[in-house]
Amino acid sequence: MAFRATPGRTPPGPGPRSGIPSASFPSPQPPMAGPGGIEEEDEEEPAEIHLCVLWSSGYLGIAYYDTSDSTIHFMPDAPDHESLKLLQRVLDEINPQSVVTSAKQDEAMTRFLGKLASEEHREPKGPEIILLPSVDFGPEISKQRLLSGNYSFISDSMTATEKILFLSSIIPFDCVLTVRALGGLLKFLSRRRIGVELEDYDVGVPILGFKKFVLTHLVSIDQDTYRNPQQMPLLWFTRPTRELRELNSRLDVIQFFLMPQNLDMAQMLHRLLSHIKNVPLILKRMKLSHTKVSDWQVLYKTVYSALGLRDACRSLPQSIQLFQDIAQEFSDDLHHIASLIGKVVDFEESLAENRFTVLPNIDPDIDAKKRRLIGLPSFLTEVAQKELENLDSRIPSCSVIYIPLIGFLLSIPRLPFMVEASDFEIEGLDFMFLSEDKLHYRSARTKELDTLLGDLHCEIRDQETLLMYQLQCQVLARASVLTRVLDLASRLDVLLALASAARDYGYSRPHYSPCIHGVRIRNGRHPLMELCARTFVPNSTDCGGDQGRVKVITGPNSSGKSIYLKQVGLITFMALVGSFVPAEEAEIGVIDAIFTRIHSCESISLGLSTFMIDLNQVAKAVNNATEHSLVLIDEFGKGTNSVDGLALLAAVLRHWLALGPSCPHVFVATNFLSLVQLQLLPQGPLVQYLTMETCEDGEDLVFFYQLCQGVASASHASHTAAQAGLPDPLIARGKEVSDLIRSGKPIKATNELLRRNQMENCQALVDTFLKLDLEDPTLDLDIFISQEVLPAAPTIL
Repeated sequence: MAFRATPGRTPPGPGPRSGIPSASFPSPQPPMAGPGGIEEEDEEEPAEIHLCVLWSSGYLGIAYYDTSDSTIHFMPDAPDHESLKLLQRVLDEINPQSVVTSAKQDEAMTRFLGKLASEEHREPKGPEIILLPSVDFGPEISKQRLLSGNYSFISDSMTATEKILFLSSIIPFDCVLTVRALGGLLKFLSRRRIGVELEDYDVGVPILGFKKFVLTHLVSIDQDTYRNPQQMPLLWFTRPTRELRELNSRLDVIQFFLMPQNLDMAQMLHRLLSHIKNVPLILKRMKLSHTKVSDWQVLYKTVYSALGLRDACRSLPQSIQLFQDIAQEFSDDLHHIASLIGKVVDFEESLAENRFTVLPNIDPDIDAKKRRLIGLPSFLTEVAQKELENLDSRIPSCSVIYIPLIGFLLSIPRLPFMVEASDFEIEGLDFMFLSEDKLHYRSARTKELDTLLGDLHCEIRDQETLLMYQLQCQVLARASVLTRVLDLASRLDVLLALASAARDYGYSRPHYSPCIHGVRIRNGRHPLMELCARTFVPNSTDCGGDQGRVKVITGPNSSGKSIYLKQVGLITFMALVGSFVPAEEAEIGVIDAIFTRIHSCESISLGLSTFMIDLNQVAKAVNNATEHSLVLIDEFGKGTNSVDGLALLAAVLRHWLALGPSCPHVFVATNFLSLVQLQLLPQGPLVQYLTMETCEDGEDLVFFYQLCQGVASASHASHTAAQAGLPDPLIARGKEVSDLIRSGKPIKATNELLRRNQMENCQALVDTFLKLDLEDPTLDLDIFISQEVLPAAPTIL
């Protein structure tokens, strides 16, 4: 996971950050020192890192092999802009010897790789660029390559199905780009034979484990914790950070707009931001010469709105970094672009003709041709009158028309005697075609018009297209400024929205303390539930020390356990993306990852049962959580036999408790009261038992939704069943059976049910008897009694 590069050597794989590896062998012990204290070992070869990367549709898939521990590290699909800033951060952090990718790449990736390739001949030397055929990165081929790999950490006794289930708990097969990157990396390793170049060919490259990789300062969020919410919000939400400078700079902007005197400024900035649109998409169409009329309008409004943002931010405190960046980086290039577009593009005429047109006085040649085109109808009327004088007297009328790409033609109505094609021939005229009972001809005059006037429409369009191309070149030359405008405007837009939410819902500014581990929240609230519930009871959280690292929360159904877990996770997450939080106070310590087992993200394509999906989620937490991680587990074990589920839950918690002070911060909500009653967890300061406070009022159960010390006495499932509308007899029977199970007594059918069964059996026997024909001489009553009555006797007596 996350790690820091050590100066002076190739950075190692993210061992310390990853906690227990997802799947790996224990590290070999260092060799013992020989006599005299000198270690008897060969000089270590420098570690090498080989990176495989794919970028498509704004998402990045990354996997790399680290020779220092023979482990493959992967990053689940992550959003990245065309500038590929995330990829650059990865390269800066892991410093790979080679970069492997597909020979078939997007233009943005091609440019990026070109820059990398130019660094190969510099000092320090850049990574080697290796291109493999795109077929080596196919999704299905890559998946099969992963599943069929020979891994030393997988037992040979595992069946194919068991191997698939095991690997699915480690590798996110739903992240297509990551799977393709892993497949391409395996192909590269098998070709280059990294580390086994001198071994026999049947000896494969050793792979001792798969680990998830997270950049330094980013907080790991597993894919099952949330589904991705494009633009700046998505990037922030998928990349919560621990970088205090960045977090506080975001909070400073929010706090500024929360001041009452700045509300009008916030509203004005919001109006300006509403005119800033998706500039990169327009620039992409410009590069392909697919620009539409609406694109020029949108770009014009965007640039002028950006200039308004710049002027506004120059009047705001420059101590706030975002305001300073907007004031400085929204350069005069924006004014130049807006001025060019405004002076050249005729928006009204462009919309009317649905094509790019220019304003008058831009090109004298275009203006002259447009004037000729405007006066053309009256001129053509005069030409038509002269042509009519030379035509047969039977032709009542004619007109001269202009058709782009064809030229000027004489149009004559079709007369009754013109039936065959030979009837269309007129002396002195060249027949062209028949359309809508109109005959079209070329005459000497129309040919002269073609020579004198030419194809005005096409000539004007060609010249205006050339001007559009020149204007596009001017805009594209300043594309970097426009891209930066969108970046900073997106930041401002998100922070304005967060400020609006904080103002409307009473959020407070979180504080970050590297001195504590975990989080401390006073009177925290669930940001969504408090909007839905008529009244919401806030609860506090304290997991900032070495005590109570594992909190076991019990309580009746519907008492608020799940809401409390989500509340803790959401407040922590909101603080780590730089938002105000729904709490009176929140102090966030060092959190490097959030793992959850709350929702079962089922999918037919995965081919996994609900319980297996739950197990995968818990396995990710067990294999990757560190002492700085936050783990939220809700009702784990309910998807299988209650005894097995209880045993698994207890085993997982005991595993973490055995780590002592290195135990992650774990919140567990469960209805397994036997976990406490049977004392399945060791006693000690690391475990804290909490419950949701309730009170029984006769047969009613009153929920206070308040967290307190202690353990629930019962789950009160019957009360929840009554709220769900189950019939009272069913609820009563359920309570009776539950009491019998607890006391170890046998479960017997109820008297009422027994009487109902007896009456039904008796009625069936009577109906059978009434159907008998007693006058039938062949009827044998002895047989009826022995075959029907006697066998039914035990069920009716």
